[in-house]
Amino acid sequence: MRSSDIRVYSSGAPRTALKLFAPEFEQATGHKLAFTFDGVNAIRQRLASGEKADVMLLPAPMIAAMDQAAALRPDSRTALARVGIGVVVRQGAAVPDISKPDAVRKALVDARSIAYSDPKLAPSGIHLERVLAQLGIAEAVRSKTTLRTPFDGGVALIANGDVEIGMFLVSEIRMVEGVRLVGLLPSELQSYLVFAGAVAVDSASAEPALAFLRFLSNPAKRDHWNAAGFEPASGVE
Repeated sequence: MRSSDIRVYSSGAPRTALKLFAPEFEQATGHKLAFTFDGVNAIRQRLASGEKADVMLLPAPMIAAMDQAAALRPDSRTALARVGIGVVVRQGAAVPDISKPDAVRKALVDARSIAYSDPKLAPSGIHLERVLAQLGIAEAVRSKTTLRTPFDGGVALIANGDVEIGMFLVSEIRMVEGVRLVGLLPSELQSYLVFAGAVAVDSASAEPALAFLRFLSNPAKRDHWNAAGFEPASGVE
């Protein structure tokens, strides 16, 4: 097969997993992967402005919307993995109890400061706004909360000691040194984000792009997703 360049546009959450997949795929196929990582809204804007991608790796609802807009190759949508929201503290700091919603409420109220992703920029931030309202502490913690995505250093605030406790996607936490993943939010407060992939309808490297999606969804490669903090997701979203 002739080697091709495959342009991959991805939000940041799968970055660690993709670093594991990429060299293996390139060695096995001879194709070259060119990654563009950005926030989900920024990727939407870049594609709308005319930038071209062969493969998009994004939250499943965004992939579904692109499919509805006839921007994707038919039948190329593939659910890849899901990731939950975790609680993070600085390495060596005291570990709060987050086993139940009441414990999470106490941990957040007691914390000196809190960080999570800006709801205007990340789906997890939208959900966490709802969690704070559900816990009845939205107003109580507002003044000590910093809204910052991992792209803009959100998890790094925890590593640097600037913020005491954070709530981010587990895969985003795993990318940063100097922090400790306390654990996942309890099921009553949890929201899993499914990531999916698809090939652009106008891709000039459609077959190699489809081969990359098959590589990412190969059950034999599940360890790469697990290592990055993801869990299995099956079917088409």
